[in-house]
Amino acid sequence: MGTEQIIVGLDVGTTKVCLLVGEIQEDGDLRIIGVGLEHSQGMSRGAVSDIGLVTEAIRSAKKQAERTSGYEISRALVSIAGQHISSINSRGVTGLNANRGVITQADVDRALDSARAVALPHNAEILHIVPRTYTLDGQEGVRNPLGLHAFRLEVEAHIITAATSSVQNLEKGVKDAGIMVDRFVLNPLASAQATLTESERESGVAVVDIGGGTTDLAVLIGGTVWHTSVIAVGGNHVTSDIAHVLHLPFDEAERIKIEYGHADASAVDRDDLVTVESFGEDFATQVLRRDLASIIEARADEIFMLVLQELKRSGYDGLLPAGTVITGGTAALPGIRETARRVMNLPARVAKPEGLTGLVDKLNSPAFSTSVGLLHFARQTGLAETITPRPQRSRPNAIKWLGQLWGKLAPEE
Repeated sequence: MGTEQIIVGLDVGTTKVCLLVGEIQEDGDLRIIGVGLEHSQGMSRGAVSDIGLVTEAIRSAKKQAERTSGYEISRALVSIAGQHISSINSRGVTGLNANRGVITQADVDRALDSARAVALPHNAEILHIVPRTYTLDGQEGVRNPLGLHAFRLEVEAHIITAATSSVQNLEKGVKDAGIMVDRFVLNPLASAQATLTESERESGVAVVDIGGGTTDLAVLIGGTVWHTSVIAVGGNHVTSDIAHVLHLPFDEAERIKIEYGHADASAVDRDDLVTVESFGEDFATQVLRRDLASIIEARADEIFMLVLQELKRSGYDGLLPAGTVITGGTAALPGIRETARRVMNLPARVAKPEGLTGLVDKLNSPAFSTSVGLLHFARQTGLAETITPRPQRSRPNAIKWLGQLWGKLAPEE
């Protein structure tokens, strides 16, 4: 029996928990061989609010993924988001041994270690250190210094931090479900892996991942990450608006948002009606679909205005010829691209995972960009574990790998 390269990604979101098991095939393609999907509980705006409910949802998704893949899952790469995420840019420098000849990975690591020596707020820890650009003896704009000659190596790095308590709470929920965390990966960085083209990465693009509890933003220029941010508004706020204005239970508001929602009211026929089950009514009533769309459009306008404000604050709003790539569950709303273009005055497209094989029926949606993106990390870095498959009654343990993000992830403490 041959060997297989297996990778596992766990996306713990505000509205859903998705656990994927992927197999890297001989030609490098990614094949989905296990899927676990469960309605999320115990998460609020990307952070844990009830650890027991979080653990229960993860454990259920784990059982589903094990049953479909035939492997016992003990480790995974895990997504993270929330208001507690922040980022800064830093520079690091190291001297080089001229007698040795060329720059090695050890030299790059020393420069990155120097960049991470920044003052962090209380209760904060580093999630990612992403190299943006290198400078060799005053020569700026070097993309890859390995193998080049120099006396002095400088790196400009993007450092992403998270609240230690939030990280520990999520890690405990995952561990209690029987899964060890290999690494945490910020949501929009994972989504970027699954949705962006190489041309977009190089030209300059903003990934806008609109999840249930948060809208996550990542700016990529010249093939690497320049800015990240998390905005505490998402798809659940759209649902809450519908429930409040139309006097509906939250579940009913979510249903009509998914079935009849539109983010551009001008594109909806004035006479279209939607049947709803309202509070205090003994029978179904009807509302105008355009009224529903007006509610959704107002919140979508706010989300994209907040994104635009963050882009302007970062200073990179004028460096995005590729515009924005919109993904996440809320990106499935019709009219969302037109609203984004109008509010931000930038090109926009809606993206979902592409080019997958295997168990992909449930994954053909922008809602699963983060989940699939976690698997792409392993495929692109070549660090998946090679294991020997066994019969399902005797599944292999410790499916694991340690990922890297375009450069270097912060090491575990």
